[in-house]
Amino acid sequence: MITSKDNPQLKAIRRLHDKRHRQREGLVVAEGEDLVEAAQAAGFEPEVLLVAGEDVEPRLLEAVSALGSGTRVIGVFRQRWSRPSGSLSVYLHAVRDPANVGAIVRAVHALADGPTVLGPGCADPWSPRAVRASMGSVFARPPARAEFEEVGRDARTTLGLVPHGADPLSALAADPPVVACLGSERSGLPNEVLEGCSALARIPLRAGGAESLNVAMAAAVALYELNRIVRDA
Repeated sequence: MITSKDNPQLKAIRRLHDKRHRQREGLVVAEGEDLVEAAQAAGFEPEVLLVAGEDVEPRLLEAVSALGSGTRVIGVFRQRWSRPSGSLSVYLHAVRDPANVGAIVRAVHALADGPTVLGPGCADPWSPRAVRASMGSVFARPPARAEFEEVGRDARTTLGLVPHGADPLSALAADPPVVACLGSERSGLPNEVLEGCSALARIPLRAGGAESLNVAMAAAVALYELNRIVRDA
C-alpha cells in the first residue's frame, strides 16, 4: 500500500492536473467509481488504478484529487479522439468552460450518433471538470478535433444556432449529415463560421422568461429537435 505523498504514481496524477502536461502525455484522470467504471466499460485500460484503503492510504488519494470530493478510486487512462462522423453531430467554437464542454459531450452521446467536434478555443474535454460533467460519456463517445472548414466539407447541412434574427429551429428542413454549430455564450459564433453555415436557426424562448439559454442547455434542446428533423428527412 502507498503510504508516502512522494510516491511516483501520486506525483504523476498531480502533474496531470496541468493542462499542458495532460495534453503532452495524452492521458486523462478519472475520479470516482462511476467514471472509472465508465472508462473500463468503453474498453479503456487503466495505466494507473488506485483504490483508497487497498492500494493507497485514503488521505493520500484525497490529497491528489482535483475535484476535492473525497474520491475512493482514481484511474489514469490514455485519451482517445474520434473523427467527425454521423448523421447528427455538434461543432463547438470557443466554448471555454470545461463544465459546458463536458455537459455537451453528454448530450451528444444521448441524442446524436456523431461526436462532439471541438474547434479553436474550446476547453480541454479531458480536464477533470469536463470529464465529471460528461458523466463518463467522454469515454463512450470520445470527442473529435477539427476546423469548421473540415466539418463543413463532410456535412450537407451546417446549422448555426443564433439567439435572434433567424427562423425557429422547428421550421428547419435539413438533409443529413447535419452539424449543429454553437459558439461561446458571450460572443456566439464568429462571422466566418456564420457565413460558412448553410442555415441559421434559433430556439424560441417564452416571452417574459430568461433572455438566453446556457450553451449546454441550448445544445441539448437543439439536438432533441434535430433528431426529429433528421429522422423525417
